[in-house]
Amino acid sequence: MDSPDKRKSLPSPVYIVDGSRTPFLKAKGKPGDFTAVDLALGCARPLMARQPFSAEQLDEVIVGCVMPGPDEANIARILALRLGCGKKVPAWTVQRNCASGMQALDSAAKDIALGRANLVLAGGVESMSHAPVLLNNDMVGWLGRLAMSKKPLDKLKTFSALRPRHLKPIIGLLRGLTDPVVGLSMGQTAENIAHRFNIDRLTMDTFAVQSHQRLAAAQESGYLNEIEALYDHNGHSFLNDDGVRTDSSVERLAKLRPVFDKQFGNVTAGNSAQITDGAAMLLLASEEAVKEFNLPVMGKLMDSHWAGLEPAQMGLGPVHAITPILQRNEFSLDDIDYWEINEAFAAQVLACLAAWQDEDYCKTELGLDSALGVIDQRKLNIDGGGVSLGHPVGASGARIVLHLLNVLKRKKAKRGIASLCIGGGQGGAMLIERGK
Repeated sequence: MDSPDKRKSLPSPVYIVDGSRTPFLKAKGKPGDFTAVDLALGCARPLMARQPFSAEQLDEVIVGCVMPGPDEANIARILALRLGCGKKVPAWTVQRNCASGMQALDSAAKDIALGRANLVLAGGVESMSHAPVLLNNDMVGWLGRLAMSKKPLDKLKTFSALRPRHLKPIIGLLRGLTDPVVGLSMGQTAENIAHRFNIDRLTMDTFAVQSHQRLAAAQESGYLNEIEALYDHNGHSFLNDDGVRTDSSVERLAKLRPVFDKQFGNVTAGNSAQITDGAAMLLLASEEAVKEFNLPVMGKLMDSHWAGLEPAQMGLGPVHAITPILQRNEFSLDDIDYWEINEAFAAQVLACLAAWQDEDYCKTELGLDSALGVIDQRKLNIDGGGVSLGHPVGASGARIVLHLLNVLKRKKAKRGIASLCIGGGQGGAMLIERGK
């Protein structure tokens, strides 16, 4: 990147007028109470119920989701129909790993900016506790042979060939969180960048504790009013993100063993994002729709950027996505009032902060003349993040944009950036400004 990219991201204004999310519910070793489409409906229904227009007046519905269930192919369409959009409102699903929810927002913004739509419901959802458990190829082949065995003797012969290896399942969640190109899990890539920037275990654990403390303080202060209550079929209510550990401490986290590099690593379950179910949905509108329906404006989507980098270093994706936005808009780090950088791992966020302060990295990897500078952590993830409230991969990109807007409103601030690292070696970022 030898010179700033001067292209205009959006040719006409795109406004975010409202948004809601579900509580983020920690996976507890079994399928959770809600499927992905249940979660999406849980926040989309109350969101639409308070609008001055009907669901049938939406131009489209776009949903980010990485692992929809077997009955949720094109989950956006299922959501649209169950939401009451009617058969004429088109809907489509996007998948960009951890940034799928942000990709949905970006796709909606492009359609609005190009005049193809005026009102779009967009966001993301993931029910990670419902991630599929798959049959391996040996078992699939055996079942095929069994189906083709017509005579009793043939069936008996096929059954006699069944071996324990056929019964070994493929855990979809673990396979999905592993990069097939470089053969590394996302946790191993976090270890890579922690080593690159000399981030030690104490620093990671301290960041993780801070995440829990900030989420707990936000819950106590009532700062998470973006959450809509969920109710299961037995009438039980779910009101808050339930992954927060108010008793978290560096001493407690120090007792946990490394997960991804058991001999030399420092990334543990305690300083990593939690496996979680959740959804976040936002309403995006054109200037014409804002005027027609007299809609309140939470904020304006000013710019976005997607970047690629070495998959084994994927956690540094926010550095590569945010920097071009800053250059394009001629901003320094200090010009951004608040930041939401998704906490896939404590080490990953800390490595991003370190990369911007590293002159060699900024010169060789970003094409800058010097180090970019320091982000004030008092303005970063001020109400916690993925370590404390979880990272339902399809939903997080939408959640951080929604929460950033609420932070800007609460703090009476103007400008913020939301960003994520993306499995496979990418980064995504959005520049948001409050109000018109």
